[in-house]
Amino acid sequence: MALVPPGIRLLVSFNRDQWYKALAFILTFLLYTSFHLSRKPISIVKSELHKNCSSVGEPATVVSSSRNSQHAPLPSLLSDLDCSWKPFDKSNYKQLLGAMDYSFLCAYAVGMYLSGIIGERLPIRLYLTVGMLGSGIFTCLFGLGYIYNIHSLGFYVSVQVANGLVQTTGWPSVVTCISNWFGKGRRGLIMGLWNSHTSVGNILGSLIAGYWVSSNWGLSFIVPGLIIGAMGLICFLFLIEHPNDLKTIYAQNSSPGKSVPIHCWNGMNGHAEMFLYKDENTKEYYCKNSFPNRKTYDTELLLPRESVRVPLQPVVVVKSQSEPSAISFMAALKIPGVIEFSLSLLFAKLVSYTFLFWLPLYITKAAHLDAKKAGDLSTLFDVGGIVGGILAGLISDKLGKRATTCAVMLLLAAPTLHGFSMISELGLGPTIGMLLVCGGLVNGPYALITTAVSADLGTHKSLKGNARALSTVTAIIDGTGSVGAALGPLLAGLLSAGGWDQVFYMLMTADFLALLLLLRLVMKELTSSKSRPNSTVELKEH
Repeated sequence: MALVPPGIRLLVSFNRDQWYKALAFILTFLLYTSFHLSRKPISIVKSELHKNCSSVGEPATVVSSSRNSQHAPLPSLLSDLDCSWKPFDKSNYKQLLGAMDYSFLCAYAVGMYLSGIIGERLPIRLYLTVGMLGSGIFTCLFGLGYIYNIHSLGFYVSVQVANGLVQTTGWPSVVTCISNWFGKGRRGLIMGLWNSHTSVGNILGSLIAGYWVSSNWGLSFIVPGLIIGAMGLICFLFLIEHPNDLKTIYAQNSSPGKSVPIHCWNGMNGHAEMFLYKDENTKEYYCKNSFPNRKTYDTELLLPRESVRVPLQPVVVVKSQSEPSAISFMAALKIPGVIEFSLSLLFAKLVSYTFLFWLPLYITKAAHLDAKKAGDLSTLFDVGGIVGGILAGLISDKLGKRATTCAVMLLLAAPTLHGFSMISELGLGPTIGMLLVCGGLVNGPYALITTAVSADLGTHKSLKGNARALSTVTAIIDGTGSVGAALGPLLAGLLSAGGWDQVFYMLMTADFLALLLLLRLVMKELTSSKSRPNSTVELKEH
């Protein structure tokens, strides 16, 4: 008899619950990757919406001021030579682009507060599917503006607002789902790895948008829109919201008068799996192996490894308690730590999203690169973000101090941002190194707060085991952070008119404010006699 291949032995070493956990991890990872993939194109396309047309506009201005008789034909001359996309061809294009970012992020921030509350009262799978399909439609609509030659600012702003609202279905849903499957043990590391979907989505979005940005920027939106729409269908077909939902599979497959499987023991050392059944007619319990042709009926539990019989213990039926009610908005705010982490995330996300929406344009101006190369280079910030998020989760698990881990990274991020603003003008090599470091320090606290911290607070001991609060708590924290995400790009658009140095001063100030808001929690952690990952009640391991 041939030996079983090592790969197959590895696969069968995992039980059914572990495979379902892996499915939940991978699927929610891919789902939110597609959300960020669809958000990234706007930052890549900005440099294409407005190119450097000063060589065209300046001579025309001189002619216009000196020859009033030729003032009428000048518009046609400019339209023939203009290299920007109307209405972003004006001198205040930075403010217009910033307003477009603000419309998306402001709608996202407002909608997030409602999304968590709605998400607790609807099936996550259906809620998430509708949101992803809607996001795919509106992302494609933005790209169709190029196909159909649309130059109305109102059109692009309206599409951004609608897209921002439907994308709020994503974060509370996936965080609730992943928290349902994974308990508190090593939560920081697991969610640090899982949260890399943010950076992976940004990287893929940059590469996809950059491929078409110079030839047909409409496809830079249409292709990501089709991807998130397709992932919405996959979500509908495969997402399992909670481990308990699997029990319905057996209930649906059973019928009156037949045996209903109660529990399963995995076979060991080559033996078959053993199932504990209840006969609906006789009301007796017995075991049966997984081979249909090999009958092993008994009123005692058979253990295949030892080949002995152990008397079956009496089955105690506990009356199921009523489903816990969803928590209110004000009750969620009263959970210790929610307000501090929410406000800290406001400033941390302000910094992260300013880089998300403005970094490619900054690289284009500072390093004098075209839109595609600047977009490709900006992905290094997200690569650093992946490493930073994983390290933040690992360190916070090891030390048992979430707030302290965030505070240290925020303290290091502020001077690093100043260094990046200086080094980015020295050449490509130093810029690459600083992008990686900045990405890790900026996205590390942001990733930790939105994942592990949110899950910890959503299962706080004050909730007495009511896990239905998780969606609302997650939405409050991320919704408050999204206010900063809306303000950051808007302020960057306004301040960059006076020079990019002012933008970096704004980012450094935001990092310090995020740090100050965590000081009370940091002092509490440092003075605590116990060193635990958090003070919450552990979720039941499934």
